[in-house]
Amino acid sequence: MASERSSDPGPKESVAYEQVDESYFEKRGLKRYARVWSLWALGVGAVISGDFFGWSFGLAAGGFGGMLIALIVITAMYAGLCYSIAEMSPALPHTGGAYSFARSAMGPWGGYVTGLAENMEYVLTPAVIVVGIGSYLGAIFGTPESYAPLWWLLAYGLFVGLNVWGVELSFRFTVIITFLALGILVVFYVGAIAQVDLARYAYDVPVEPGGTPFLPRGLEGVFNALPFAIWFYLAIEELPLAAEEAHDPVRDMPRGILLGLLTLVVCAFLTLIISVGLPPGAHRLGQTDAPLFASLQAVYGLGPGSRVLALIAVAGLVASFHSIIFAYGRQIYSLSRAGYFPRPLSITGRRKTPHVALLVGAALGYGVALVIHGFGTDSPVGAVLLNMAVFGAVIAYALQMASFILLRRRLPNLERPYRSPIGIPGAVFAMAISLVTLVALFFNESYRPAVIGAAVWFLLGLIYFAVWGRHHLVYAPEEAFAREALAREEGPPS
Repeated sequence: MASERSSDPGPKESVAYEQVDESYFEKRGLKRYARVWSLWALGVGAVISGDFFGWSFGLAAGGFGGMLIALIVITAMYAGLCYSIAEMSPALPHTGGAYSFARSAMGPWGGYVTGLAENMEYVLTPAVIVVGIGSYLGAIFGTPESYAPLWWLLAYGLFVGLNVWGVELSFRFTVIITFLALGILVVFYVGAIAQVDLARYAYDVPVEPGGTPFLPRGLEGVFNALPFAIWFYLAIEELPLAAEEAHDPVRDMPRGILLGLLTLVVCAFLTLIISVGLPPGAHRLGQTDAPLFASLQAVYGLGPGSRVLALIAVAGLVASFHSIIFAYGRQIYSLSRAGYFPRPLSITGRRKTPHVALLVGAALGYGVALVIHGFGTDSPVGAVLLNMAVFGAVIAYALQMASFILLRRRLPNLERPYRSPIGIPGAVFAMAISLVTLVALFFNESYRPAVIGAAVWFLLGLIYFAVWGRHHLVYAPEEAFAREALAREEGPPS
């Protein structure tokens, strides 16, 4: 078996595979546990914090109308993305997810660039969410801003430990916390719906020259709101990372992805429209780190009851924090197992969880948040981190859609248990909106330095692979699948 797992692909791929024995993969095993509802909960749980934190900064960027139009556009983008991923994930059921798709479609370099972008997204997204957790807990318990890093450290320690403990406990907790988060949103919707007054509260953002009450920043406001609209859905695409821990990824993965997306679409529009129709109004809501807490106070008053609800509402942030810690652990694991990242990161312990990857990812995310907090910024720390995470996300989205199109063309005979009903046109649309959003990130002056910093991080990752990583790859399952599938269709990969 060792000889089958080591191969020199030749100069065309400009990479080299090193020989490893079976003990290498024995130290990197995962355990199957998840079924369709666990996958649904993982996808919804990863994203549900978007209804609790982060999206409100889009009101400052574009007002209610700008944010609403941006949300419609981004919802259509995620439909194209999720249908495409629902087709690719059962056809390539490996933990690599986006890297696996791109590796089969575009070779090792394409796989690495896609995986690196997704890695930035998944390492930085928990950092965004943990800032939200700190904001909610600080508001509830009245702790000063200087205490925020301690709340972050407590959250990382608790939920990285939970993910290290075992996949069964991790998925069970995901299901429970996701239902609890959805329950909090339902309580909010039911209590608030009768009090909504869009005419009074939704259009109070100051209007700039050339704007209107509906679009106070004009079309530029729509453009600037796109990254924040993404926050309602960012990370739903993580589900393929659980492929090697799902009992039946061929059947359950498409169902989990599409049911999850439907749940999130309903929540996103209800949260936006109901929240802006309540005091303190769209203008004030666009300046707060804890929008749901502000809305709960409007509905239930400022007192012990609203504080209890807000404390329970932290469940929404916890659901996403916990789920995306799972995601970055598996994402780092898969790239490390194949040699793209340093190999020790993929070691799994006796509980069959990638504990090294989980700890290293936490240290990176916490470190970036701490640096931004320490330097100080005129913009909220969470919003700065959000733009950095979206930078990695939209690059990964565009490359995944390119992978979908190339796989349809290069591997037409690949068995596809599920086929996207919107096919290549849906993927092209999703790719186009991803690239437009990438450009939009650089146009918002408030967050441009952070996005440039993310671009530098990305460039350093590319240099690492060019100098070292590409010469020390391992013939992991994703690599074997890609080379063998391409060989069957068209001979040796080019």
